[in-house]
Parts: sequence; structure tokens; C-alpha cells
Amino acid sequence: MPYIGKQPTIGNFQVCDAISVVNGQAAYTLQVGGVNVAPESANHMLVSLNGILQKPGSSFTISGSTMTFASNLATGDVIDFVQILGNVLDLGSPSDDTVTAAKLNNNIISGQTALTDPPADTDELLISDAGTIKRIDLSLVGGLAKVSSASGTGLSSQASIEVALPETYRAFKMYLDIKPETDNAHLQATLSVDDGSSYYTSSNNYQYGYQHIYANSTAHDVIYSNGDTKIELSKDGGNNTANAEGHHMMFDIKPINTESSVNQHNNITWEGSRNDGSNAFRTIRGSGVLAATYTNKINKIKLAYDSGNIEDYFVTLYGYLA
Repeated sequence: MPYIGKQPTIGNFQVCDAISVVNGQAAYTLQVGGVNVAPESANHMLVSLNGILQKPGSSFTISGSTMTFASNLATGDVIDFVQILGNVLDLGSPSDDTVTAAKLNNNIISGQTALTDPPADTDELLISDAGTIKRIDLSLVGGLAKVSSASGTGLSSQASIEVALPETYRAFKMYLDIKPETDNAHLQATLSVDDGSSYYTSSNNYQYGYQHIYANSTAHDVIYSNGDTKIELSKDGGNNTANAEGHHMMFDIKPINTESSVNQHNNITWEGSRNDGSNAFRTIRGSGVLAATYTNKINKIKLAYDSGNIEDYFVTLYGYLA
């Protein structure tokens, strides 16, 4: 609030330096640490003279940093102490470690509230800009954030893995290790735009192409389809009895950008390897699209083998914040 004259010093409790009495003198300068101090008024002070508290206004007055007693002091008088109370309506500064989390408003930055969902683009972070603390929208930061992870071993009865693709993120990177229960199974993916309530599985829903490059020969395969019920990610998964058998792959998943006027597909690209445990190593690279829709954004992917179930898997999904 505004003040006429000098604004009160809030909560500034101070004990003045010792004052030596001068015979025949009534006025004395107040100092704290050798620096002149000016109390708000005589009512904001405690003054003890010869062991007796003095009444403000009648026993002493204050003007700036000068305290003047009602009469001159004499040799033998002792100014015991002078304490300045600051603004007596204020509680002053709390002592160290006396303010608990329960006394803090939830709006302050305390770390007491945990974020349980992926951060939104409009969520804000604090950064130091050349020593000045500033806030910034998450959408301006970019980078990858871990979205989810799942795993299973010794399953033998799990037919598929479903991974949600939250709306918060523009695109995704997914890491997959997976092993089939049966020999020579083909790994494949299908996509959903209704959070997994249904998946596109009709003919001509997908287009894809990929390469199998053999490490132990000059042979390689090029597999493609201009219309299929799924995106085939790899040929056979090898011999499931071998320890090193399975697929080890990395995916880039790009849902359509609904804010763009450019014609797009929901797109996935992948690369990785397949091993059957008998030195039949394959390098895999491919790309595929959901051709069934140009307007609906995918929000879930299902991974499965064309025959048999999944025995072991580990999958981790990361999202691009911007």
C-alpha cells in the first residue's frame, strides 16, 4: 500500500551498538554495526536507561538516527540497550527451518505435487537465462521424453503387444526386443485410430516395403506390398529354441499432423536385426503407411507374429515433445 513519507521497515528487529553516556548530553546517534539507523518512531523502540525502560515520546524522542532524552544525562548514567522493533505489526522474518511444507501454497515451486501424466505442450519449465530465472513452454524445448515401457518373459500364451501413442506427442521412437514362441514366424504390425477398440485389418489397408540383408551371404530379400491387411516388419523369426533368436528393432512412428494441409499418411519406419541363433543374422530396414485413411491420426500400434504367440519381449516408447 502507499505511504506518506518513509515506508516502514518491515520486521527489521535490531539491537543498536553500545552507547557511551556523555555528561550533560541528551542527544545520541543510533548505529548498528557502525552504520547509522533510523527507527520508524519512538514507539518502534525499546530503550533501557539505568535498568529502567523509558516511555516513548515523553522520556525520549527520535529524529532520523538521533535519539534525544527528555533531559541531559550525567556521569554515572548507563544506557543499557536500545532495540529497534521495525514495523511492530509485522511478524518479522521466520527463523531458519521453521516454515514447513504444510504452510506453503500449492502454487509455489516446492516439488510437493507430482506430475502423473505426460506433460502438455503448454506446461512450463524454469530455465536460467544468463542468471535470470525465466519460464518457458514445454513445446519450445523439444527433445524426447519416455512415455512407457513393458516387458514379459516365458509367456507362450500372449498373442500380441499393444502400445498407446498419446496425443501429447508429435512423433515417437520405439525400441523393441521380441522373440516368437514358434519357429519361422513373421513379425507384423497393425494400427488403430480409436485407442485400440479396433484395428485396420482389411485388404489394401497398408502399403510397405523392406529389405532383408543376409550377413552370411551375398543374398538379400526385398519384400513389399501395395495393399495388405498389415505391415509386415520382417520375414521369419528363426528358431525359437536358440538363445540369440528373435528381433531387435528400432521404430520411428509418425502420426499425421492434423494441423497441416499437406496430404499425409500415418507412417512407421524401422530398422534392426533378426537372428535365429545359428549365425543366420539379417539386417532389416523398411517403411510402411496406413493407406486406409488420410485424416485420422493413429493412437495405438499392435505388434504380433503371423503364427504362434510371443514368448519374450521388451518394448520402450519415447515421444518427441515438439
